[in-house]
Amino acid sequence: MYRNVVAIISGGASGLGAATASYLARNGARVMVADLPQAQEHFLKMEARSNDNNSNGSLKFSQADVRSEDDISSALDMVDEEFGEQVNVAVNCAGVAPARKTLSQKIAEDGSVTTRLHSLEEFSKTMQVNTVGTFNLARMAADRMAQRPADDNGLRGVIINTASVAAYDGQIGQVAYASSKGGVVGMTLPMARDLAAVGIRVMTIAPGLFMTPLLAGLPEKVHKDLVKNVPCPNRLGDPIYYAQLVGSIITNPYLNGEVIRLDGALRMPP
Repeated sequence: MYRNVVAIISGGASGLGAATASYLARNGARVMVADLPQAQEHFLKMEARSNDNNSNGSLKFSQADVRSEDDISSALDMVDEEFGEQVNVAVNCAGVAPARKTLSQKIAEDGSVTTRLHSLEEFSKTMQVNTVGTFNLARMAADRMAQRPADDNGLRGVIINTASVAAYDGQIGQVAYASSKGGVVGMTLPMARDLAAVGIRVMTIAPGLFMTPLLAGLPEKVHKDLVKNVPCPNRLGDPIYYAQLVGSIITNPYLNGEVIRLDGALRMPP
Protein backbone atom coordinates (compact mmCIF):
# COMPACT_ATOMS: atom_id res chain seq x y z
CA MET A 1 0.00 0.00 0.00
CA TYR A 2 2.86 2.39 0.86
CA ARG A 3 5.66 0.90 -1.21
CA ASN A 4 6.57 4.30 -2.63
CA VAL A 5 6.73 5.95 0.80
CA VAL A 6 10.11 6.98 2.18
CA ALA A 7 9.35 8.40 5.62
CA ILE A 8 11.06 9.99 8.57
CA ILE A 9 9.18 10.00 11.89
CA SER A 10 10.40 12.00 14.85
CA GLY A 11 9.59 10.47 18.22
CA GLY A 12 8.96 7.28 16.28
CA ALA A 13 10.13 4.80 18.93
CA SER A 14 7.12 5.12 21.25
CA GLY A 15 3.49 6.15 21.43
CA LEU A 16 1.79 7.55 18.34
CA GLY A 17 5.08 7.72 16.46
CA ALA A 18 5.84 4.04 17.03
CA ALA A 19 2.35 3.00 15.97
CA THR A 20 2.77 5.01 12.78
CA ALA A 21 6.24 3.71 12.00
CA SER A 22 5.15 0.10 12.47
CA TYR A 23 1.94 0.57 10.49
CA LEU A 24 3.68 2.14 7.50
CA ALA A 25 6.49 -0.43 7.51
CA ARG A 26 4.02 -3.34 7.70
CA ASN A 27 2.43 -1.97 4.56
CA GLY A 28 5.59 -1.57 2.52
CA ALA A 29 7.04 1.81 3.51
CA ARG A 30 10.69 2.49 4.25
CA VAL A 31 10.79 4.32 7.57
CA MET A 32 13.54 6.16 9.42
CA VAL A 33 12.75 6.55 13.12
CA ALA A 34 14.44 9.68 14.47
CA ASP A 35 14.47 9.69 18.25
CA LEU A 36 16.66 10.34 21.28
CA PRO A 37 19.49 7.89 22.07
CA GLN A 38 17.66 6.44 25.07
CA ALA A 39 14.79 5.43 22.77
CA GLN A 40 16.92 2.99 20.79
CA GLU A 41 16.02 0.09 23.09
CA HIS A 42 12.32 0.65 22.34
CA PHE A 43 13.15 0.79 18.64
CA LEU A 44 14.96 -2.56 18.73
CA LYS A 45 11.83 -4.17 20.19
CA MET A 46 9.75 -2.56 17.45
CA GLU A 47 12.15 -3.82 14.82
CA ALA A 48 12.02 -7.35 16.22
CA ARG A 49 8.21 -7.36 16.16
CA SER A 50 8.29 -6.01 12.62
CA ASN A 51 10.59 -8.85 11.52
CA ASP A 52 8.38 -11.42 13.26
CA ASN A 53 5.39 -10.09 11.33
CA ASN A 54 7.22 -10.38 8.02
CA SER A 55 6.95 -6.64 7.35
CA ASN A 56 6.96 -5.66 3.67
CA GLY A 57 8.86 -2.46 4.39
CA SER A 58 11.84 -1.59 6.55
CA LEU A 59 12.61 0.26 9.77
CA LYS A 60 15.85 2.08 10.56
CA PHE A 61 16.91 4.22 13.51
CA SER A 62 18.76 7.52 13.73
CA GLN A 63 19.65 9.25 16.98
CA ALA A 64 18.23 12.75 16.76
CA ASP A 65 17.06 15.64 18.89
CA VAL A 66 14.48 17.58 16.88
CA ARG A 67 15.94 20.86 18.16
CA SER A 68 19.28 20.15 16.49
CA GLU A 69 19.94 21.10 12.86
CA ASP A 70 22.92 18.74 12.74
CA ASP A 71 20.94 15.79 14.14
CA ILE A 72 18.07 16.24 11.70
CA SER A 73 20.43 16.75 8.78
CA SER A 74 22.24 13.51 9.69
CA ALA A 75 18.94 11.62 9.98
CA LEU A 76 17.87 12.84 6.54
CA ASP A 77 21.27 11.85 5.13
CA MET A 78 20.70 8.36 6.57
CA VAL A 79 17.37 8.16 4.77
CA ASP A 80 19.15 8.70 1.46
CA GLU A 81 21.95 6.27 2.35
CA GLU A 82 19.73 3.48 3.68
CA PHE A 83 16.84 3.73 1.22
CA GLY A 84 18.50 5.11 -1.89
CA GLU A 85 16.27 8.14 -2.31
CA GLN A 86 15.17 11.30 -0.56
CA VAL A 87 12.34 11.42 1.96
CA ASN A 88 8.79 12.10 0.71
CA VAL A 89 6.90 11.83 4.03
CA ALA A 90 7.83 13.54 7.30
CA VAL A 91 5.78 12.92 10.45
CA ASN A 92 6.43 14.99 13.57
CA CYS A 93 5.59 13.01 16.71
CA ALA A 94 8.35 14.08 19.11
CA GLY A 95 7.06 16.03 22.07
CA VAL A 96 7.02 16.70 25.80
CA ALA A 97 4.03 17.38 28.05
CA PRO A 98 4.83 19.01 31.39
CA ALA A 99 2.02 19.64 33.88
CA ARG A 100 2.50 22.93 35.68
CA LYS A 101 0.28 25.88 36.58
CA THR A 102 1.34 29.42 35.70
CA LEU A 103 1.13 30.17 39.39
CA SER A 104 0.21 27.84 42.22
CA GLN A 105 -0.26 28.55 45.89
CA LYS A 106 -0.35 26.30 48.93
CA ILE A 107 -1.79 27.52 52.21
CA ALA A 108 -0.34 25.91 55.32
CA GLU A 109 -2.24 25.27 58.55
CA ASP A 110 -0.68 28.38 60.09
CA GLY A 111 -2.04 30.48 57.23
CA SER A 112 1.28 31.02 55.52
CA VAL A 113 1.24 30.91 51.73
CA THR A 114 3.82 29.21 49.57
CA THR A 115 3.88 30.36 45.93
CA ARG A 116 5.35 28.46 43.03
CA LEU A 117 5.86 30.02 39.61
CA HIS A 118 5.95 28.08 36.35
CA SER A 119 9.59 27.65 35.44
CA LEU A 120 10.57 29.76 32.45
CA GLU A 121 13.14 27.10 31.54
CA GLU A 122 10.44 24.40 31.46
CA PHE A 123 8.13 26.58 29.37
CA SER A 124 10.95 27.37 26.95
CA LYS A 125 11.95 23.70 26.62
CA THR A 126 8.37 22.73 25.82
CA MET A 127 8.19 25.36 23.08
CA GLN A 128 11.60 24.34 21.75
CA VAL A 129 10.77 20.64 21.49
CA ASN A 130 7.12 20.78 20.46
CA THR A 131 6.99 23.88 18.27
CA VAL A 132 10.54 24.74 17.19
CA GLY A 133 11.41 21.04 16.82
CA THR A 134 8.38 20.48 14.61
CA PHE A 135 9.33 23.42 12.42
CA ASN A 136 12.95 22.26 12.27
CA LEU A 137 12.17 18.82 10.89
CA ALA A 138 9.44 20.18 8.61
CA ARG A 139 11.66 22.79 6.97
CA MET A 140 14.65 20.48 6.57
CA ALA A 141 12.55 17.61 5.22
CA ALA A 142 10.91 20.03 2.78
CA ASP A 143 14.35 20.93 1.42
CA ARG A 144 15.03 17.25 0.65
CA MET A 145 11.54 16.66 -0.76
CA ALA A 146 11.95 19.60 -3.15
CA GLN A 147 14.83 17.73 -4.81
CA ARG A 148 12.59 14.79 -5.76
CA PRO A 149 10.85 14.54 -9.14
CA ALA A 150 7.16 15.47 -9.01
CA ASP A 151 4.48 12.78 -9.35
CA ASP A 152 1.47 12.87 -11.67
CA ASN A 153 -0.23 15.40 -9.36
CA GLY A 154 2.81 17.67 -9.34
CA LEU A 155 3.52 16.61 -5.74
CA ARG A 156 6.84 15.80 -4.12
CA GLY A 157 5.91 14.99 -0.54
CA VAL A 158 3.79 15.60 2.53
CA ILE A 159 4.59 16.86 6.02
CA ILE A 160 2.31 15.71 8.85
CA ASN A 161 2.61 17.49 12.18
CA THR A 162 1.11 16.57 15.54
CA ALA A 163 -0.78 19.15 17.58
CA SER A 164 -3.32 18.28 20.29
CA VAL A 165 -6.86 19.12 21.34
CA ALA A 166 -5.05 21.06 24.08
CA ALA A 167 -4.36 23.69 21.42
CA TYR A 168 -8.10 24.46 21.61
CA ASP A 169 -9.17 23.13 25.04
CA GLY A 170 -6.08 23.57 27.20
CA GLN A 171 -6.53 22.33 30.74
CA ILE A 172 -5.29 23.62 34.08
CA GLY A 173 -1.57 22.94 34.20
CA GLN A 174 -1.22 22.82 30.39
CA VAL A 175 -0.17 26.40 29.68
CA ALA A 176 3.19 25.39 28.18
CA TYR A 177 1.86 22.33 26.33
CA ALA A 178 -1.23 24.10 24.97
CA SER A 179 0.87 27.07 23.85
CA SER A 180 3.33 24.81 22.03
CA LYS A 181 0.59 22.87 20.26
CA GLY A 182 -1.22 26.09 19.38
CA GLY A 183 1.97 27.07 17.59
CA VAL A 184 1.86 23.84 15.56
CA VAL A 185 -1.76 24.54 14.59
CA GLY A 186 -0.82 28.09 13.63
CA MET A 187 2.02 27.07 11.31
CA THR A 188 -0.07 24.61 9.31
CA LEU A 189 -1.75 26.87 6.74
CA PRO A 190 1.11 29.32 6.13
CA MET A 191 3.56 26.45 5.75
CA ALA A 192 1.23 24.74 3.27
CA ARG A 193 1.04 27.99 1.31
CA ASP A 194 4.81 28.44 1.46
CA LEU A 195 5.46 24.95 0.10
CA ALA A 196 2.68 24.78 -2.49
CA ALA A 197 4.98 26.08 -5.22
CA VAL A 198 7.27 23.04 -4.84
CA GLY A 199 4.45 20.49 -4.53
CA ILE A 200 4.68 19.72 -0.82
CA ARG A 201 1.52 19.36 1.26
CA VAL A 202 1.29 20.14 4.99
CA MET A 203 -1.26 18.66 7.37
CA THR A 204 -1.67 18.55 11.14
CA ILE A 205 -3.42 16.00 13.34
CA ALA A 206 -4.76 17.12 16.73
CA PRO A 207 -5.23 13.93 18.80
CA GLY A 208 -7.47 13.72 21.84
CA LEU A 209 -6.99 11.20 24.64
CA PHE A 210 -4.93 8.26 23.41
CA MET A 211 -3.60 5.17 25.16
CA THR A 212 0.05 6.17 24.95
CA PRO A 213 2.76 5.24 27.49
CA LEU A 214 2.01 8.50 29.33
CA LEU A 215 -1.63 7.55 29.97
CA ALA A 216 -1.00 3.83 30.31
CA GLY A 217 0.86 4.43 33.55
CA LEU A 218 -2.08 6.18 35.20
CA PRO A 219 -4.46 4.37 37.61
CA GLU A 220 -7.57 2.71 36.19
CA LYS A 221 -9.82 5.23 37.95
CA VAL A 222 -8.09 8.07 36.13
CA HIS A 223 -8.67 6.27 32.82
CA LYS A 224 -12.38 5.96 33.60
CA ASP A 225 -12.63 9.64 34.53
CA LEU A 226 -10.93 10.65 31.30
CA VAL A 227 -13.12 8.41 29.16
CA LYS A 228 -16.24 10.11 30.52
CA ASN A 229 -15.34 13.14 28.43
CA VAL A 230 -15.23 11.21 25.13
CA PRO A 231 -18.72 11.05 23.57
CA CYS A 232 -18.28 8.40 20.86
CA PRO A 233 -16.66 5.96 20.81
CA ASN A 234 -16.56 6.17 24.59
CA ARG A 235 -12.96 5.04 25.14
CA LEU A 236 -9.36 6.18 24.90
CA GLY A 237 -7.99 6.24 21.38
CA ASP A 238 -5.84 3.40 20.11
CA PRO A 239 -2.58 4.69 18.54
CA ILE A 240 -3.42 2.70 15.40
CA TYR A 241 -6.19 5.25 14.72
CA TYR A 242 -3.55 7.95 14.47
CA ALA A 243 -1.39 5.76 12.23
CA GLN A 244 -4.32 5.02 9.94
CA LEU A 245 -5.08 8.73 9.60
CA VAL A 246 -1.45 9.38 8.68
CA GLY A 247 -1.84 6.72 5.99
CA SER A 248 -5.01 8.36 4.68
CA ILE A 249 -3.34 11.77 4.51
CA ILE A 250 -0.42 10.28 2.59
CA THR A 251 -2.67 8.71 -0.04
CA ASN A 252 -5.19 11.54 -0.45
CA PRO A 253 -3.49 14.26 -2.55
CA TYR A 254 -6.21 16.86 -1.93
CA LEU A 255 -5.70 17.05 1.83
CA ASN A 256 -3.60 20.13 2.48
CA GLY A 257 -3.32 23.05 4.89
CA GLU A 258 -5.77 21.68 7.47
CA VAL A 259 -5.85 20.48 11.07
CA ILE A 260 -7.87 17.31 11.72
CA ARG A 261 -9.08 16.65 15.26
CA LEU A 262 -8.90 12.95 16.06
CA ASP A 263 -10.77 12.81 19.34
CA GLY A 264 -14.14 11.02 19.30
CA ALA A 265 -15.89 14.45 19.54
CA LEU A 266 -14.03 15.23 22.77
CA ARG A 267 -14.28 18.78 24.09
CA MET A 268 -12.45 19.11 27.37
CA PRO A 269 -14.19 21.05 30.16
CA PRO A 270 -12.34 23.86 32.00
